Amino acid sequence: MSFLSRAAAPAWPLAAPADDGPGNPWFSWRYVQDNADEILTNLQFHVGLTARAVIIALIVALPLAIVSYWWRPLTGPILALSGVLYTIPSLALLALLAPAVGTTTDTAVLIALVLYALLVLVRNSLAGLAGVPGEVRDAAAGMGYGRFGRLWRIELPLALPGILTGLRLATVSTVALVTVGALIGRGGLGDMILGGFRNNFYKAEIMTGTILCVGLALVLDLLLAGLGRVLTPWARERKS
Repeated sequence: MSFLSRAAAPAWPLAAPADDGPGNPWFSWRYVQDNADEILTNLQFHVGLTARAVIIALIVALPLAIVSYWWRPLTGPILALSGVLYTIPSLALLALLAPAVGTTTDTAVLIALVLYALLVLVRNSLAGLAGVPGEVRDAAAGMGYGRFGRLWRIELPLALPGILTGLRLATVSTVALVTVGALIGRGGLGDMILGGFRNNFYKAEIMTGTILCVGLALVLDLLLAGLGRVLTPWARERKS
């Protein structure tokens, strides 16, 4: 028996549509009302797993980008390693992680999401740091800033637009990738999408999960875009 069969997605109640039309419509308010608690639980799980994965990935990726920025010979190996991790199929990665971390927790999904987010975050953080003008670095050195002081006071703030761009891309892609966790019953809104297929292709369940997943990605992207405008007012002034 495979690890996927042992961790089947939870069965969701199949509420037949009432006033929304006959048959099997693509969207049903009756389904949403009857399953509001379960939908909210999945949405909260999806948001929590996405947030944890992106935060952990950023904590790992930023030091890797700084190391690549300071010691250029390491740039190739670091980017190559993160690129190789990104190319591993999600199903294969879950299968590789399951024996080590188990199939009944979300740890395997969390590790996979962190690994997939690394490439985007490392590349964009490194691009942001490399985009700091050389004359700015020279001026900071002339003012007596050491390597760490220059990084913290000058380079990282100027690299923020690139870092935040990577953060937005990683967040949106992570929202989508969380749904893969439905294969082991830890997919948040993906559990609803997969559950709809298992419930005789119940369209309302599939569409509700899909709409919420897309909406969540859009909301988080807009929030991060707003955060970027607040944290980088000089970039906004330069564009105007």
